[in-house]
Amino acid sequence: MAEPMGRRPPVGLWIGGLLLVAFALAVLQLSVRLPPPLWTEALLQPQLSDVRQLLVHFSWMPRLVMSGLCGAALGLAGLLMQQVLRNPLASPSTLGAANGAQLALALATLHAPALLVASQWIAFAGAALATLAVLLLAGRRGFSPLSLILAGMVISLYLGALNVVLMLTQPQGLTALFIWTAGSLSQNSWDGVMFLLPRLALALLAVWILARPLALLELDETGARSLGVSLGRLRVLALGIAVFLTACVVSSVGVIGFIGLAAPAICRLMGARGFAQRLVWTPLLGAALLWLADLGLQQLASERSELLPTGAVTALLGAPLLLWLLPRLRMGAAPAVRAVPSSPARAGPARHTLVVLGLSVLLLAALALFLGQGMDGWSATLDWAVIEWRLPRAMSAAGAGLMLALAGTLLQRLTGNPMASPEIMGISAGAALGLMAMVFLWPAAPLLVRLAIGCLGATVTLFIIIGFARRQDFSPERLLLVGIAISALFDAVQTLVLSMNDPRGQDLLGWLSGSTYHVELPLALVALIGAGVLLSLCLPLQRWLTLLPLGDSAPRSLGVPLARARLMLMLLAALLTAAGTLVIGPLSFVGLMAPHMARLLGFHKARGQLLAAALLGAGLMLLADWLGRMLMFPDQLPAGLLAAVIGGAYLVWGLGRRA
Repeated sequence: MAEPMGRRPPVGLWIGGLLLVAFALAVLQLSVRLPPPLWTEALLQPQLSDVRQLLVHFSWMPRLVMSGLCGAALGLAGLLMQQVLRNPLASPSTLGAANGAQLALALATLHAPALLVASQWIAFAGAALATLAVLLLAGRRGFSPLSLILAGMVISLYLGALNVVLMLTQPQGLTALFIWTAGSLSQNSWDGVMFLLPRLALALLAVWILARPLALLELDETGARSLGVSLGRLRVLALGIAVFLTACVVSSVGVIGFIGLAAPAICRLMGARGFAQRLVWTPLLGAALLWLADLGLQQLASERSELLPTGAVTALLGAPLLLWLLPRLRMGAAPAVRAVPSSPARAGPARHTLVVLGLSVLLLAALALFLGQGMDGWSATLDWAVIEWRLPRAMSAAGAGLMLALAGTLLQRLTGNPMASPEIMGISAGAALGLMAMVFLWPAAPLLVRLAIGCLGATVTLFIIIGFARRQDFSPERLLLVGIAISALFDAVQTLVLSMNDPRGQDLLGWLSGSTYHVELPLALVALIGAGVLLSLCLPLQRWLTLLPLGDSAPRSLGVPLARARLMLMLLAALLTAAGTLVIGPLSFVGLMAPHMARLLGFHKARGQLLAAALLGAGLMLLADWLGRMLMFPDQLPAGLLAAVIGGAYLVWGLGRRA
């Protein structure tokens, strides 16, 4: 009988085709490394006098097997997380498990290296704690898709910032640490394979035993309980297996992104609807995807493939994949989220509150300029030689904080989403990608050219985000997920650049972390004056900012030109983001924190929120820059990175206190 029109090929045919392509690519690479007559001898018992056979046996072949095992393990871990949490976007990377395992291993390496003999258990503890934190935060909101995504993003970003702190405070192993933590599949023996293979086999056996109860999780909770399923115990067991698999992979090769998210999602899109089907095909698809990514990397990078992290390449490929998947994934309806809270506001803070905020910023500026540590300890100084060195840093920090706070306020009101910000939505990452390209293509580019390129990157990113989210009525989870994809793309490019040992790439690290070390007085003046000018441009738009969060009907009936208003606000937000990123780098939560803090102080009207957020952003960055210089004196922490650490803690607290 002829196949009906429109019927999809079976999932096995798709995955079989991918495995066949991976096999052909592996055979092609092996034939380049070694003549076919020597393959069997090299794989089974290599001649010690033949370097080619030794490299194939102890490096290339273990890497091939290891990539397949890691892909299968991550695919299975992602499948379990998605099945248990009923969320097609749950994965080791989006729930913070991978970053938690990475941080635990980094801490053990620095402070308790003797514990690394049980590295998988150290990684398991870190991954488990990170996942538990995500579940506790999301559980207060009923484990909705949005709450899980948001909690996972916050925990991942926070742990990622802590990882960068460790890297900056331990610069002697910086390059090697970047390569390994970014997911290096390079092998020099079969030890890694022998470590991972039995653990993956045990996990597969355990999941196969639990297959029937896990399949029942697709029913509602009442139906599953009526069939005798202990939901709490089953969820803990399945999540434990998923976290253990993630920990084993991270302890073996570092962080491999997107496989755990992509493999189950693609399997579902290929037609594997039942859990039993996905249990068979998802690990195979995960292995095929990682095989293709790693073999492609080796093919393109040739002799440099040992230095380039495969995990970054998977993120480079996975970000466009996630963008492609977004319109096809069903996450259920999400309640509308408005930038202006529905809780009753106070009559409005008096002007003296803004005056107090302004005086606080001046006090922090004085603190940054006149008080600090020196070789003789703490001291206050009026010495111009010292103040002249501190002045550009304070001015640039205040200007960047003010601009990012304004950008966050514009974005939250434009999208009606209180979690929108340049950092969360990936707009800072888009600006940073443009600025990074300028470092390599035109290192001596004038300031205006760099600002224009950064603004172009931020604008393009913002249009991509709005374009994707517009199809779903600016659904909050869509906005956040596009931000995840773009941020992951930026992180992948950043990691690849830093892993190449190019001095220009290493010089970028301080700026990427939000450093004010090398800001000179002219740039600092431009940043502070430009921030004031941009603030003056934002204030006349207060009517638009008040009406746009109400939807389309109300603003249109009141004569607001929606298309022009949104375009102007997007361009202004992009310019603010690019300018702030140019000065302080992309790492900061000021754009998210400052508008929230302004609302907590009672500033719900657009004009008041803009002014309060601007002052709070400037004050937060001044404080972060001063603390970064003082906490570990004479060593220093970048202001943007310290602001991210403080901001991550603030976000965790904010999520935890909201029922």
